[in-house]
Amino acid sequence: MRLTIIGAGYVGLVTGTCFAELGNEVMCVDNDTRKIAQLKDGEMPIYEPALAELVEKNRQDGRLAFTSDIETGIKDSEVIFICVGTPSRDDGSADLSHVEKVSRVIAEHMDSYKLVVEKSTVPVETSDWIIKTINTFKKNGCEFDVASNPEFLREGSAVEDFMNPDRIVIGVGSKKAEELLKELYSPIETKIVVTDINGAEIIKHASNSFLATKISFINAVSNLCEKTGADINSVAEGIGLDSRINKHFLRAGAGFGGSCFPKDLKAFIHISEKLGYSFDLLKEVEKINSRQKDRIVNKIKDLLWNLPEKVVAVWGLAFKPDTDDIRSAPAIDIIRRLVKEGAKVKVFDPKAMEKAKKELAEDVTYCVDIYDAADSADCVILMTEWNEFKEIDWQRVLRVMRHPAVLDGRNIYDPEKLRQLGFKYSGMGRK
Repeated sequence: MRLTIIGAGYVGLVTGTCFAELGNEVMCVDNDTRKIAQLKDGEMPIYEPALAELVEKNRQDGRLAFTSDIETGIKDSEVIFICVGTPSRDDGSADLSHVEKVSRVIAEHMDSYKLVVEKSTVPVETSDWIIKTINTFKKNGCEFDVASNPEFLREGSAVEDFMNPDRIVIGVGSKKAEELLKELYSPIETKIVVTDINGAEIIKHASNSFLATKISFINAVSNLCEKTGADINSVAEGIGLDSRINKHFLRAGAGFGGSCFPKDLKAFIHISEKLGYSFDLLKEVEKINSRQKDRIVNKIKDLLWNLPEKVVAVWGLAFKPDTDDIRSAPAIDIIRRLVKEGAKVKVFDPKAMEKAKKELAEDVTYCVDIYDAADSADCVILMTEWNEFKEIDWQRVLRVMRHPAVLDGRNIYDPEKLRQLGFKYSGMGRK
């Protein structure tokens, strides 16, 4: 098929590239001319494993193109995916102004039947507004359908998630829209869940909110483990082996971050309140996640006593490994708190350094590797469990540190091994 992807951000770029890899002709449209110029030159605006190679392959093969000309994109394709940003407002609601603008532009320029597909994460009933907007501004009698096709792409494994998904969800209001989307996804072997549009919109927010709940639950349990001497890793294993629960997202740590969970949780709480239901469970999930950052800072103080003039090395800035995304990353908030309290902070991350420099204070020191960060430090904090952080020459770390203390914010190290070497060790929910 001929597809247009409006928005060449994280979701749009992955979606468009993978659809091209499946044999479709894809045009990615974005109003950021600098980003479009980068992509045309083969430069990647984001880091995502395997994505750069697929972009280049499909660009060279003529199946993937990039443009700022939205009018051409609308006219040339039968199926149009809306992949624009829906950032959080101060009250937690989603800012849908970009969705509205795109809907109006589609209406003004479509000259034949179009299937308009919400790919961005939007509140339930957004499709009603898209339909109203297109009907209001369309300039001829062209028929159209609106559908919802939420994305479930995990940063760090987005290409794999697209090509081998657990399920594909499509919310439709007509048989024609259903058949088009089923045909589009026919090369992918997985369960296709067909529902009404409101149902698909709810599935996305409910899925992310449930996963965030699992993370906050295990972090809350880790508090009990610390108070009783139990080890949260063993407790989580015992819980996760129950097939009704499973082990995924039962890792105690610094809390969840990224572009999805915090934003979608706030949005789902706001949606519920707008519809007359107070989702108190999710409000507590949010509070627990916020308190995890307090726990990290307090643990650093337990290791170092006073923070002014102490040197703290932070290993990992991205909210998770295999991405350069620092949006709502716990490490960024914790670094800001440490700097505010007078600590000297040194940082290293394999991929997220450049983005971090745009967010953090100038008095943060950016290092070339983990050993450079640990040099003369009073404490090392692991915040992102990159694979290269799992194989450490601890003797070397011990030699270069001023005070051998380790805060394992992701529970990936052996406490006894580090203590035997002479480190003071602190983890999350373990001795």
